[in-house]
Amino acid sequence: MTEFWLISAPGEKTCQQTWDKMMAATTRTNNLSTNHKFNIPDLKVGTLDVLVGLSDELAKLDSFVESVVKKVAQYMADVLEDSRDKVQENLLANGVDLVTYITRFQWDMAKYPIKQSLKNISEIISKQLTQIDNDLKTRASAYNNLKGNLQNLERKNAGSLLTRSLADIVKKEDFVLDSEYLITLLVVVPKTAYADWQKTYETLAEMVVPRSSNLLFQDNDSGLFSVTLFRKAIDDFKHKARENKFIVRDFQYNEEEMKADKEEMTRLCTDKKKQFVTIKLLFKWCPAHYNLCLCVMCSSRYGLPVNFQAMLLQPNKKTMKKLREVLNDLYKHLDSSAAAIIDSAMDIPGLNLSQQEYYPYVYYKIDCNLLEFKV
Repeated sequence: MTEFWLISAPGEKTCQQTWDKMMAATTRTNNLSTNHKFNIPDLKVGTLDVLVGLSDELAKLDSFVESVVKKVAQYMADVLEDSRDKVQENLLANGVDLVTYITRFQWDMAKYPIKQSLKNISEIISKQLTQIDNDLKTRASAYNNLKGNLQNLERKNAGSLLTRSLADIVKKEDFVLDSEYLITLLVVVPKTAYADWQKTYETLAEMVVPRSSNLLFQDNDSGLFSVTLFRKAIDDFKHKARENKFIVRDFQYNEEEMKADKEEMTRLCTDKKKQFVTIKLLFKWCPAHYNLCLCVMCSSRYGLPVNFQAMLLQPNKKTMKKLREVLNDLYKHLDSSAAAIIDSAMDIPGLNLSQQEYYPYVYYKIDCNLLEFKV
């Protein structure tokens, strides 16, 4: 499972006792979950009034962080396109997968100094998220333009012989070049008309060079033939060829233009790969907001001074209901009104939680599956 429950309960005589009690109830006798301590530094919590006021702002920040992280993950999937099965292995935070990152989470003291107030730290996170969100919009727009240009070039290189680019098909030696009188044309001939072409091309106009036609390329439907003639016969040749359902391509061999087309394709492919590298760097920032929100929740619920143990539980899928019952029994003494609040759909002032999320203990659900599709 990729679902985690981040919970917290007030310390017993020591926080270690709180941890031991929870471990005994959930793992040592019934194997309901895999548990990890969740380390929260000694943050500058301020007064209870400040915490209650800040909790609503943090709830909004929490939703914003989740939406941005999911958008970044989805964008990475879009960039990977046909390699979407590799998305999960590239969704890394600080160089490790999300499960490892969450279970071994460490507060970044450099980015979020704990001597600053919780409000200041939340503002730092909000500004960073806004920057990432704006950066993502810019890069997504650039990527869509890049993708569109590349698709147009790919269509030119993969269409029928009537429309596709010929840069990767023809060679310099296929043409008579730099001649004042002669020119080489390229003609698309249906496969069913190859024999007719060989019989008639020399007589479609005057001044066609005998035995000058060669098959240069063919696809499932047609072949591309070259033919050399005098320049003054071009219009007559094109007219007669069209009457016989032979289509003369409007093409002039230009080495510099063909080289530029190939370089443009290479550049677009390179830029596309750079988009993937960039998105990995964007995703490196992983939500550090959980422990900040948790600290406010615990402090406003349990009061000051701060004294609680944060714990990360990974429920076993088949025993989630039983785990919830065990936790409720273990912590129901903390808030006897919790069950009644859940049943009556009562709002919790300052906590901004739905009734389904309210328990005697502080609870956050963390889902590491950030993508809407199944890879």
